[in-house]
Amino acid sequence: MRAAVFTSNSEPLAIRDIERPRPGRGEVGLQVARVGICGSDLHVKEYGGMPEGIVFGHEFAGVISELGEGTQGWQVGDRVVSLPIHHCGKCEACLQDKIGLCEQIIFTGYSLDHSGGYAEYSVVPTHSLHKVPEGVSFDSAAMVEPLSVSRRAVTRTPINNDSVVLVIGTGPIGAGVVQFARLAGAAKVIVSEMTEERRELALALGADAAIDPSSAPVADQIVEIAGRRSDVIFECVGVPNLIQQAIEVAAYEATIMVVGVCFQEDRFQPSMAVKRELTIKFSNCYAHEDFAAVLDALETGGLDPSAMHTATIGLDALPKVFEDLITTKSGCKTLIDPSGGVL
Repeated sequence: MRAAVFTSNSEPLAIRDIERPRPGRGEVGLQVARVGICGSDLHVKEYGGMPEGIVFGHEFAGVISELGEGTQGWQVGDRVVSLPIHHCGKCEACLQDKIGLCEQIIFTGYSLDHSGGYAEYSVVPTHSLHKVPEGVSFDSAAMVEPLSVSRRAVTRTPINNDSVVLVIGTGPIGAGVVQFARLAGAAKVIVSEMTEERRELALALGADAAIDPSSAPVADQIVEIAGRRSDVIFECVGVPNLIQQAIEVAAYEATIMVVGVCFQEDRFQPSMAVKRELTIKFSNCYAHEDFAAVLDALETGGLDPSAMHTATIGLDALPKVFEDLITTKSGCKTLIDPSGGVL
């Protein structure tokens, strides 16, 4: 089968013919229909120490093409998405069914033993599968994984119909947070975003306002729009100093939810957070309930991520597009169609 293979941090992904994976017991083979390019993939390609031969891609949807032994309740032809988590089943988190917090977690696409969706075919365990409802496109289904990150973050905050919500950053995760904050009934959803393209995206997804943080103090802009500071703030970028910025714009007793993953040392001023009795929380990953809820919202029409979809490309275009995204971070969600238009 054809796949985009990681060779080194200094070289583009390589399109190669590699052996097609076959499902073992309790697994199914998938023909990949769509797979999203995740910011984590870009970061790992640029900085991470991954072994040669890895196939990235953990945001994918596809069709079951082959059944391994011991698989029940699934058929060839089923349209599915997969929770891309491989967990130990023995640690404290796993025993409490919090598999996203497993101490030995491995994500699909970041291990030679668990190849991802930047390929024509992949193999996943049946316990990770969710059926894609009829009427939900593969484009939308491939965004279930990042949308589940957003949903989990929102459900762990005290949003109500009087809340002024600030979302810092409108990449895929921030874009999802905008939608779920709106579904949670927030009174105002305001986005702080440097790029005009993504400010326009935020408005298209239901934000009440999208501000440029470089044009005036963020707190002043929020007060002008909402009449007061933010009660709930989501940091969805993951670069130094944004937690401090969130503290500075927060109302008293506000909640700050950190969703963006910062791989660098960061600092903030605790005294300011103490003075306002702020709650600072962090959100990581998701659970099966998040995947199920996102799929249900897509089926019922409560959630429409189509505005997040920047482009769909084939495997051959992936190496160049991938390198371009490392440097430009443009658009929101680029999808790959490894099937060549078949699915």
